[in-house]
Amino acid sequence: MADLRTDFVGIRSPNPFWLASAPPTDKEYNVRRAFEAGWGGVVWKTLGAEGPPVVNVNGPRYGVIHGPDRRVLGLNNIELITDRPLEVNLREIKQVKRDFPDRAMVVSLMVPCDEESWKAILARVEETECDGVELNFGCPHGMSERGMGSAVGQVPEYIEMVTRWVKQHSRLPCLVKLTPNITDIRKPAEAAKRGGADAVSLINTINSITSVNLDTFSPEPSIDGKGAHGGYCGPAVKPIALNMVAEIARNPETRDLPISGIGGITTWRDAAEFLALGAGSVQVCTAAMTYGFGIIREMTAGLSAWMDEKGFTSVSQVTGRAVPNVTDWQYLNLNYVTKARIDQDLCIKCGRCYAACEDTSHQAIAMKPGRVFEVIDAECVACNLCVDVCPVENCITMVELPKGTVDPRTGITVGDYANWTTHPNNPMARAAE
Repeated sequence: MADLRTDFVGIRSPNPFWLASAPPTDKEYNVRRAFEAGWGGVVWKTLGAEGPPVVNVNGPRYGVIHGPDRRVLGLNNIELITDRPLEVNLREIKQVKRDFPDRAMVVSLMVPCDEESWKAILARVEETECDGVELNFGCPHGMSERGMGSAVGQVPEYIEMVTRWVKQHSRLPCLVKLTPNITDIRKPAEAAKRGGADAVSLINTINSITSVNLDTFSPEPSIDGKGAHGGYCGPAVKPIALNMVAEIARNPETRDLPISGIGGITTWRDAAEFLALGAGSVQVCTAAMTYGFGIIREMTAGLSAWMDEKGFTSVSQVTGRAVPNVTDWQYLNLNYVTKARIDQDLCIKCGRCYAACEDTSHQAIAMKPGRVFEVIDAECVACNLCVDVCPVENCITMVELPKGTVDPRTGITVGDYANWTTHPNNPMARAAE
């Protein structure tokens, strides 16, 4: 059996699945249920400094994007950090950690951007005997307007400064949670590393308005006829998160910086993809809020079975396996030439491939009598759209042309595409002449 135990920057847990800082980790009751269900760790919902209480809205806090089958594709939330007293949270964190010493207990923090505020809360958090802290530099709503959250995460100099304060005033491992609401994710990651961060976690939520009520003309969720932008999460953000994780993992300046991956993780496969792109642990929120804590059993069983099948005995053997295969476009192999192939035995004659290709692509699929669909190799550019829109798995596949064969679309011998930019068969080259 694969060993799912992880040691992430010195924080040990029985599996790499942690609950992200969010409503599911706001109090002792929830966290106990999560640990009893089998979660490897939690990041306790963000604590703030003592002072004026945080006040959340008393109306709807979530907007949603549904798929055609009502499956939740994305959630938008306008909830702030914890509105429970700091003393209560700290007491509960300490008790839960003592009762579950083998689980990862990380505490998310967000306080005003001055050294004394960070020094004060760190001293109190250390007394809980938690395993680490996560600096919330990602929240895009409510707190950012107060100079915290993503307002810090969008300024690399602030990230470096606050991270340095935290490392000076605490012995705990420090994770810096990054905002995706930025042009180049590598810059804040580099700043976190310069400040001494032990790891980064990403992504936090994306600025969003999920929908507009066309009766009241108010963005949703609507509070007394008004709405505000919120933070978007769930399966829909996974591709954005994977790219940002990979960018940090393959950046020479941060490739040795541990990553806790976040963003739309719903299945064991999602988690494995984050691990393969450089994450050492993963954090889950929307899936737990949609299906409950019991999904952890499917996640751990699925990841373990896949690792057994692949011959991996530890999570660390998966971490980063895909990073060397992430490259920039100009380094892709132009001599890798494929064509679409349709399995007539599997085809249900729906015509989706034909409609998509004929109307929006390269007119490379012919409809023969009897609604038989065939690929026209002389027109197929191997874009893969037909594969993506086909409702039958493996009905359409992409087949590689062997080197030495002539591509009927261009007349170029496979293997000679390195010179395609100047080849006389290239219409752009002819136009340049």
